[in-house]
Amino acid sequence: MYITIRLRQLMALLLAALLIAVSLALPSPYAEAMEHAAAAGKGEEERRSAVLIIDAGHGGEDGGASSASGLLESEINLDIARRLEALAALFGVQTLMTRSSAEIAYPPEAVTVAERKRHDQHARAELIASVPNGVLISIHQNSFPDSRPSGCQVLYAKTPGSKELAELAHANLSAALCPENRRVAAPADESIYLLRSAGCTAILVECGFLSNPGE
Repeated sequence: MYITIRLRQLMALLLAALLIAVSLALPSPYAEAMEHAAAAGKGEEERRSAVLIIDAGHGGEDGGASSASGLLESEINLDIARRLEALAALFGVQTLMTRSSAEIAYPPEAVTVAERKRHDQHARAELIASVPNGVLISIHQNSFPDSRPSGCQVLYAKTPGSKELAELAHANLSAALCPENRRVAAPADESIYLLRSAGCTAILVECGFLSNPGE
């Protein structure tokens, strides 16, 4: 399936807005950590070592939501994640992808789709936890039974810096993509496993509504 020109334009704006948010906000989640690091003589070095963890939501047997034409959320998420990774590199931001392809390797004991989804989520959580000074951006698309809702929204974890990063990312996204958007950055629901389990600064970006033909 091919992404429309309109969607490509929106994604380009999204990536620019996200990258601006990340480049501005990366130091802030570590303000408290920096105070301790400075005492140990490591302040700036530790600040520069922050890693942007890019999570392309869903994937493998979990396609996520889909548009009326059958375009899968997992495909759009991965496309955006790859572009964000490339743009981040131009700004010298170190990155790590939780997945880099449409396929996901599942263990033989994970037989059902539910078991495979659970294994994938746990594997991503372990990867995220293994990264010192990580900042997580999980990329998703929204969907609703009614085709009218539109616009982006950024959700944030309970960890330090998450709310600030979410508010900045949401403001930039809204300004670039949907200036009439009335949604605001909001705390993530406990059902969102990656944000609930993340020990680092973490946000989830709902880029738009697959259920809205315009988006």
